[in-house]
Amino acid sequence: MKQLLKAPILRRAAGLALVSVLSFSLVACGDSKEETTGGSSDDVAKTEVVLASTTSTQDSGLFDVLEPEFEKAYAQYDIKIVAVGTGEALELGRMKDADVLLVHAKADEETLVQEGYGVERKDVMYNDFVILGPAADPSGVGGSADTPTAMAAIASGKAEFVSRGDNSGTHKKELKLWDAAGITPESDWYAETGQGMGDTLKIASEKQAYTIADRATYLNMMDTLDIEVVFEGAPELFNQYGVIVVTDAANQDGGQAFFDWVTSQEGQAIIADYGVETFGQALFTPNAP
Repeated sequence: MKQLLKAPILRRAAGLALVSVLSFSLVACGDSKEETTGGSSDDVAKTEVVLASTTSTQDSGLFDVLEPEFEKAYAQYDIKIVAVGTGEALELGRMKDADVLLVHAKADEETLVQEGYGVERKDVMYNDFVILGPAADPSGVGGSADTPTAMAAIASGKAEFVSRGDNSGTHKKELKLWDAAGITPESDWYAETGQGMGDTLKIASEKQAYTIADRATYLNMMDTLDIEVVFEGAPELFNQYGVIVVTDAANQDGGQAFFDWVTSQEGQAIIADYGVETFGQALFTPNAP
């Protein structure tokens, strides 16, 4: 498990230094009053909120927008994002090494809450997974009638398949798709990177291999890749994200603040707008209840 080092709580004390001679003269003058001024937002004592989330969410660029907007709304918090696979993020929650989780493996998330490691879980947003491959599509994945047929086409071995192999939400989805197709991917055409979404996409592109990715990360990186979408739109490729406050976390109040904010109208509106200007479409669809 990735070692997570927590910074101590930062405290700032603002003091007023008075020159003794001036102080004496002010007291002697009976008609002068002491003036007090309020602190600026920079004077707010801040505490750290550790958010464990997925590399796909990080690689999509979404946190570049969410992080500053949350800290603007809650000046008392500095948010620290730990981007790992969903499996590792959930483990960080179990170990209380994170205050709040934003992940995408709903069944496992609900289990975490049922076991008492999470206070509450809510849907936040969704997008979908896509199957990517070389433009020439040597395995004919693009002509598949459904997802099991697409997975069977990949298993023909005409081109390599690159898996994250890291127990992430994307990896969990991939394994379910192989299982639904009745395929055990154990052959020389199948490789695992053990890395995050962005790095796995780069490797697949270099190898001219097939892979599975969330659409948001692919769109954010597509100009740097030499692979493209060859299969999409099947209901099995739906990709739901959820947020969980960790029970008895070091900063549970901060975790709750992020939970409340990202599922609020303000947080949901930011998610809805992300990607529209750059890609002509939102990279995620907000759906907090």
